[in-house]
Amino acid sequence: MFNNRVILLFLFLSALPVQAQIKKKPGLHSGEILNGRMMNDTLLNGKFGEERQIKLDKKAHYTDYKIISYTQDSTVVDTTLSLRKERLFNHLRKDLFAYQSLHNLGETYNHLAYDFDDRRLLPQMGIRAKHQDFTGVKDVKYYRVPTPTSELFFKTGIQQGQVLDALLTSNLSPEINLSIAYKGLRSLGNYRSALASHGQFRSTISLQRKDARYKARMHFVSHDLMNQENAGLTPVSLQYFLQNHPDFLDRERLEMNYQGAESLLKAKRFYLEQSYNLWQHQDTTHRLKNTVLQLGHAFVFTQKYYNFTQKEASSFIGESYQNEIRDSTYYKQFHNRIFTELQSPYVLGKIGLGIGLASYRYGYRSILFLENQEIPAQLQDQCVYTQAYWHAKLKKTGLRTAIGSTLKGRLKSNYLSGKAYYQKDSLLRFQAGLLIKSEVPNLNFLLYQSNYKDYNWQHNFRNENTQLLEAQLLTSRFGNYSVSSTLKQHYTYFNTLSQPEQYDGMVNYLKVEARKVWKYHKFTLDTRVLYQKVTHGSDVLHVPGILTENTLYFTDYVFKGDPLYLQTGMTLKYYTKYYADEFNPLLNEYRIQNQLKIGNYPYFDFFVNGQIRRTRLFFKAENIFSFINHNYLVTPTQAYRDFSIRFGLVWDFFI
Repeated sequence: MFNNRVILLFLFLSALPVQAQIKKKPGLHSGEILNGRMMNDTLLNGKFGEERQIKLDKKAHYTDYKIISYTQDSTVVDTTLSLRKERLFNHLRKDLFAYQSLHNLGETYNHLAYDFDDRRLLPQMGIRAKHQDFTGVKDVKYYRVPTPTSELFFKTGIQQGQVLDALLTSNLSPEINLSIAYKGLRSLGNYRSALASHGQFRSTISLQRKDARYKARMHFVSHDLMNQENAGLTPVSLQYFLQNHPDFLDRERLEMNYQGAESLLKAKRFYLEQSYNLWQHQDTTHRLKNTVLQLGHAFVFTQKYYNFTQKEASSFIGESYQNEIRDSTYYKQFHNRIFTELQSPYVLGKIGLGIGLASYRYGYRSILFLENQEIPAQLQDQCVYTQAYWHAKLKKTGLRTAIGSTLKGRLKSNYLSGKAYYQKDSLLRFQAGLLIKSEVPNLNFLLYQSNYKDYNWQHNFRNENTQLLEAQLLTSRFGNYSVSSTLKQHYTYFNTLSQPEQYDGMVNYLKVEARKVWKYHKFTLDTRVLYQKVTHGSDVLHVPGILTENTLYFTDYVFKGDPLYLQTGMTLKYYTKYYADEFNPLLNEYRIQNQLKIGNYPYFDFFVNGQIRRTRLFFKAENIFSFINHNYLVTPTQAYRDFSIRFGLVWDFFI
């Protein structure tokens, strides 16, 4: 394996010859908009419209600092301070509107709403709670920057801890980019046995020929996600918590259901994708865009290990074969895909076709013989699949369709999706979509082995069949609105005894979401409301009926010379009572329960954020009214954090 220190040193040395200068651009003022960028974007202006220009082969513009997604969509590095940046300021770097965190940093999140729009042809490992801090293939970002660029993310944890995410990327030439990143998290937490210790390493390489005929990109990602597991409060401790008993304000005094238990997910993945333009043509009249015929290849190797250890077996879980618990599950996948794509005005956009060969292996070290059943050691298979898509655009309308199917393999999946949109202008967009899919349940539903007797099974479940219909209306004046209706057949879940089960009927799940932003001078009110209803299957799919998040905040430049851009306000998050799923640390999955409803509690956070040049500072007081009402449970046994004050920063460097 390569030496990480050598790569860091190499990237830093490549940045030494680069010099930068700032050029004054007159006629611009703080808070104005230029080319869709707020004037507090210091990459664009520095201060009052100063534009960054770098001495390279030619001068660089702020739009040259690009972040490139898995789908080849590029965005510009954004150094602004906005409400969106406030919402993304968490260790997952995601908007957590539909989730509620357990008390400690690095712990799992409970679902407040569900999206069933993912498409996959290969069966997944499962152990979904542990994968919430997992970076998938489509989550990795690639870069193209004229000068070495870095970003530091820091945030304090919950008692003796913090999270640091550091990224460094540099173009060795206009055609070659390297990036390296590491995220480390450690947080002790306020309750017993709640320590979280996560490590994640990411590195990418992207390159292309000068004529862009050949392109390649690759990445390597490794994860080391460890959590101490306590399974929540005991019944007696739960009553002490709800009653706010003065002897237990120190949360370490409360008894927990587990002792000496840890879960660990270790994973690594290598990804390589390359493509070559077999034929490209430019229309001589320049009325048509390029016509390009591309041939490509992608390779993925993924390896995961999940371990659950416990020094002494717990009667809370059940009977065990051994007093010391050491459960281990592995998952390996090889994946090769060949694809071709035609991009041409004659097909109104681009059309692609691919065929792939994949093999996977999931399981355990040995066969388990029970009294009336034999639990095999592993599930393994090789499958051939095909995928096709068509992305078309004609004037103000567009269409995106995709189809995929497993042609050969024991476990088969398929999907068909289509999305059409109409965009009148930048102020109005309407889109509607349909998804029909049939996919294999996660592998831990089909096979599981454990030292605990009740956690050993093998099932031949049927495919989950899903029909999803959705529509969105995006307007700058009247707000954004969306509605989706999902029908699921053979919905697979963990029942109240943490056993895998399939629902016999049809689950019907409706979501209606609205978002509106009101502005008055320097004050802004951002409101999001989600209405949910499970008309059939409400005993197996549990969601709150109403979920809302409202943020009222003030923004302006302060102090003489406008050195500080200030953002301060308050956020209220609230959801109605519902039977929230319970977290099972042994499986690292959520199971349903029908005994205790939680919710109907207002989560108030107060924040003060600021931007000084390219540094964004974040200060937040969380759950500020926790001393009034102590009904802030995330699961029937797991509490949200008490009142706490946390701070952090995001610092961008452009050398």
